[in-house]
Order: sequence, then structure tokens, then C-alpha cells
Amino acid sequence: MNRRGSGILLHITSLFSTYGIGDLGPSACRFVDFLSDAQQSYWQILPLNPTSPEYDNSPYHSISAFAFNTMLISPDCMVRDGFLNKTDVAAIPPFPCGTVDFNAAIRFKEKIFSLAYDRFKDKTRLPEFDEFCRNNAGWLEDFALFTSLDRHYNGICWSSWPDEIKYREPAALDAIGQSLKKMVGKEKFLQFIFYKQWLALRRYATEKGICLIGDIPIYVNYHSADVWTHPELFRLGKKLQPLVVAGVPPDYFSKTGQLWKNPLYCWEEHEKEDFSWWICRVEHNLTLFDYARIDHFRGLVAYWEVAAGKKNAINGRWVPAPGEKLLTLLKRRFVNLPIIAEDLGIITPDVSELIEKFDLPGMRVLLFAFPDDPSKSPHAPHNLKRNCILYTGTHDNATIRGWLESDATPEEKLRLFKYIGREIPAEQLPAALIRLAMMSVADTVIFPMQDIYGLGEKSRMNRPGTDEGNWRWQMEKDTIDPSVTQNLADMTQIFGRGLK
Repeated sequence: MNRRGSGILLHITSLFSTYGIGDLGPSACRFVDFLSDAQQSYWQILPLNPTSPEYDNSPYHSISAFAFNTMLISPDCMVRDGFLNKTDVAAIPPFPCGTVDFNAAIRFKEKIFSLAYDRFKDKTRLPEFDEFCRNNAGWLEDFALFTSLDRHYNGICWSSWPDEIKYREPAALDAIGQSLKKMVGKEKFLQFIFYKQWLALRRYATEKGICLIGDIPIYVNYHSADVWTHPELFRLGKKLQPLVVAGVPPDYFSKTGQLWKNPLYCWEEHEKEDFSWWICRVEHNLTLFDYARIDHFRGLVAYWEVAAGKKNAINGRWVPAPGEKLLTLLKRRFVNLPIIAEDLGIITPDVSELIEKFDLPGMRVLLFAFPDDPSKSPHAPHNLKRNCILYTGTHDNATIRGWLESDATPEEKLRLFKYIGREIPAEQLPAALIRLAMMSVADTVIFPMQDIYGLGEKSRMNRPGTDEGNWRWQMEKDTIDPSVTQNLADMTQIFGRGLK
């Protein structure tokens, strides 16, 4: 990312779809076409890992650090590839327009996925399926068994499973694996289908000159295949319950902090294994993306530790982590380490020093420049350095228009208008701030698609600290107005960020 470029932040779920949730099908390819026509260089998405209604389908709460969210599989591509018949997807429920109905989409897709697998398992084995299983055996076998056991035990946490399964006694796992053979096989099949469709989308993006930016959540859920399979890598007690959990202290988003409740890593064990789990995780992601953002990067330097059972994150403590040792090994594996450091929030000098040492691009958010004096803000365009990524906002922020109309204080509005030299109506502000970001010295600028459209508060993707109603925004149309494409292309060219 050492040249001037720009791109769009849009998660796969937010793509237009007639199947209730955005997917990897024709709409994804048409979005790549839009990016190319608009002279963009990057498409940034949120994590691709499985999501759960229990966590409001947040992509940052997953049962696996390696597996894929099969709800993003395209039914149209399954028909094209012969895994479904056209009649299988003919009766589409009346999904709402402009918002993802996760529960309805899950019900519909589980039905057609079962049809596809029943046909698949009765046919001659596909060599590419067998190859996928071999290449991903390090996580696929355990994940497929874990998800099958999760269904078998009606969703109760793995720590409450029978002891012989909880503690992974080989004979017990073999026996129950045989009894759940069909479910295990279906999980592997769906992971294969996702991977096949994703690689096709990535090839198409590469042909169009578009780089894909993925996202790696720093933590995994307690109820996950990773913790069940590798309990020694996490801070657990004798009965395999978390001793401490993750979060962040009080900040911009919450006065009581954010209590994420993810189990924390036992870094001593990771070091004993030369960080093999983490290296495999990064390597896995870099087979999917051109660049990967590590969410909450500061947790690799020092993390906020809260005793398990606490109701909020106020009474925690900072604990050092061996991020420099991990990054040193990653740098040896990937010479041009394509990692983006999410360095928002409470950032201490040691975090900044580590980012500088490994020459990683950090993040800046334009809207963060105005809560205080912008002349001194590291997020203000005149204070930026080249090796950073400037966003108008992220998935956690209000849209530009929504911020001005609903969130900004009178003082913040005054600072903003003084900074840009004039007062601007809410409907015109997104275009003005996109232009301001485009002309900045930052090598890379990224805009949420909602800001490209100039949308308000209702299109916000996530409100940190809330547990319901997030991750639902979806494009209402499959086509983008040519004037939007042309305006973005013109601006991109003017400020030297166009595709080479």
C-alpha cells in the first residue's frame, strides 16, 4: 500500500441480494465492476468467519478463527456449478428491502444447502473437494465436528458437554464422529463451496486490478472450535472455564468500557510453540486477501484484562503481550508483511513504536478530528503521515451525514465548519469530506459505501456497546447510479489515486 490509492468499505452481507443477505454471487462481481469503473484500488470487508444469532450475527464473534460464514454462499453460483437446480431456488421468501433479515435468510439457506449436500454425497467424489479437505485438515476436521456437536447438544457451551467429549478423549470423539458423520460431511461440503466461490471472486477482483482487504478479529469466542481444540492456548482454569476475559476500558464509545468476554490468550504457551497457531491464522487469511487488518492491534502489545464474571470493563488492568516476537516471526514468513494495524482507541507510545518498527500502516478516522482541537488531532488531514489509511468512518462509526444530524455537538460542528472553511448542509457533507480525505497526504483512503451514497443514521452498520440491531444495512439496488461512479472516478483521478 505504498502508493496513492482509494477504496470502499462494504461487507459482503451488505451487497444487494434477492436471497435476504448479500453473498459471493453476481452482485459481488458487479460491485467489483463498480470499483474498477470508479478507479478504486481496494475493497475492504469485515471478517468472513461464521456468525451466530446469539451474538446478533456480529462478524467479530465467531465459533472459528479459520472457518467461513457459509451464509455468504451464493445460491446462483451453486446453480451455475451444478450443486443446485433452478427449481430449488425458485420459491424465494419475501425478504425485506435494504436490511438483512438474518433469521429468515438462515432458514432459507439451510433448506437449500441440505438439498445440495444430499445430492453431492451420493455422487462420485470431486478431486477438488478432497484437495480442499487435505489442504485445510489442520482446522477443518475439528471445526466440522465442533459445529456438529453444537447442533447435537442443542447449542449448549462445549464446557457443559459430557466430560469425555469436553476433554476430547480420542475414542469418544471417534465414536460420536461416526454417529454424526452426515452432519460433519455437510459442514465440510459447505466450507468447500464457500472457498470455491471466494477464490472465483478473488480472481475476478485481481483481473480488474482490485485488492481485497480482510479483517482478523484479535480474539475468538469461548464457545468456539479453537478454544475447545486448543484450551492450553487460552487463560482457562482447571475445569476449562475462563479465568479472565477481554475488553477495553472506558473510551469514546462507552463510559463503562466494553466487556467483550472473549477468553484471553495464554501467551506463554503460544511462545513455546513459536506462535504456530497465530502464524497459521495469518497465513490462512493471506490466502484469501491481499491485505489483512488486525482488529484491536494494541492487544498484541498490551491487553485489558478483566476478571471473569464482572458486569463491566471498568475494573480491569493492562497486561503486556509479546507482539514484537510474533511480528518478528511473521516478518520472516512474509517479507512484505501485508498487515494493517487497527490502532484506534487508547494508544500508548509502545504501540506506536511497534507499528513504526515494522512499518505497518495504521488507521485514522476523519470524524475523530473534531471532538477536540483539530489543529493537534492525529486524525486531521494536515497532521497525517503517508503510511496510514484515512477513513471517513469505519463500521463502528455513524455515517458522515448521521454524525452531523444526530451525534455531533454544536462545538464539534463549529470546529468542522471552521476547518473546512464554510458551513455545509448535512446532505452535502459526505461529498465534501470524501474530497478532503482524497486530497490528503495519506497513501490510502477508504470510504464506507454509506458515505458514498450520502446516507444518514439509519444506515449505520454497528453501534459499539449495543447487542441488538446491528450489521443489517444492505444496498437496496443491484446497480449504482452512473453519476456516482463517474464523480468518484473523477475525484480519484484528480488527486492521483486512480488505478495504474
